Amino acid sequence: MEITTLISPDQHWALWAILLSAGAFGLWAEKTSWGSKLSGAVVAIGATFVLSNLRVIPASAPAYGVVWSYFVPLAIPLLLFKADLRRIVREAGPTLAAFAIGALGTVAGTVVAFHLVPLGAEGYKVAGIFCATYVGGSLNYVAAAEALGLRSGDLLAAGVAADNLVMTLYFLLLFALPSMGWLRRRYRERVAVGGHPSAESSGEQPISISLGGMATSLAVAAIICAVGYGLADFFGWPSSGILIVTALVVALATAFPNRLGSVSGAHEIGVLLMQVFFAAIGASANVAVVLRVGPVLFVFAALILLIHLAAILVFGRLLGLDLAEIVIASNANMGGPTTAAAMAVARRWESLVIPAILCGTLGYAIGTFVGVGVGHWLH
Repeated sequence: MEITTLISPDQHWALWAILLSAGAFGLWAEKTSWGSKLSGAVVAIGATFVLSNLRVIPASAPAYGVVWSYFVPLAIPLLLFKADLRRIVREAGPTLAAFAIGALGTVAGTVVAFHLVPLGAEGYKVAGIFCATYVGGSLNYVAAAEALGLRSGDLLAAGVAADNLVMTLYFLLLFALPSMGWLRRRYRERVAVGGHPSAESSGEQPISISLGGMATSLAVAAIICAVGYGLADFFGWPSSGILIVTALVVALATAFPNRLGSVSGAHEIGVLLMQVFFAAIGASANVAVVLRVGPVLFVFAALILLIHLAAILVFGRLLGLDLAEIVIASNANMGGPTTAAAMAVARRWESLVIPAILCGTLGYAIGTFVGVGVGHWLH
């Protein structure tokens, strides 16, 4: 039986107005005390989730398909313009070694959790998505979902809700670990505590967005998508388009780091497109399914993180790494460059800010490939 909603699926302008407004609301909320605790993505999902379950907007509509088919692929290259692999390998140092251990720990944790926690017929897809997310951050959640063909709004929204809760708890744990004297004494201490770094010392330049920069960003991203999906069609790999796009943009960012990395506005546009995607997820979610599936996904995610943490702590100690390097690398695995760099600044580990950004960017670049590979292997 078709469910009647206040706004019908064919009222395209009304739906686009709601999706864009929800995305903007999430970005605004991140600047508030309550919104910063949730993240803009969760706020955007929550806004459209409420509207959908109050039957204001439909759970499926052509507008949501446009977001999946065009907004998500376009956002991926925009967010990877600075993924220079040579710089990452050259400058990240011991933090990169810890990051690699963390990624392997995530893979091991995903395999173990998959065999212990029942996830249903599409469980291998869910496993691949969580693996991608905990190798390189939330950007990979979206890309892996597209590559693995999981478009269930119920599962995706439940996954984001579970991921947000377990990640919040995990970040609190990461912040607490260096303060545990009994644990810190078991690791080498070579990371000095310094003052808060400036924008220059952190490797981040002040944001300067121009109309020409935004136009160039969109044009380059669209060209990369056109080539990537064109190659996927040519070789008969319809589900591999997003992977080819990722490989292309990382190759270009590595070959032309100064030109591609200096294009202004790319990251900001990419974040905005991702916000609209999260709004579309919330709109297509059913509350009953989310409540039923969410707790299972929380246990699944928590188990992955526990195994990841055990691996990175044990092998990090064997390699003689500093506990600060270990927790920053783990943060880069889970949250990407933004949260990792923010943690380094907050803990006054000035020397780790750039490695945090570089390792997080590497996670953006490889997470989807690792997660998709694990998902297909588990299948």
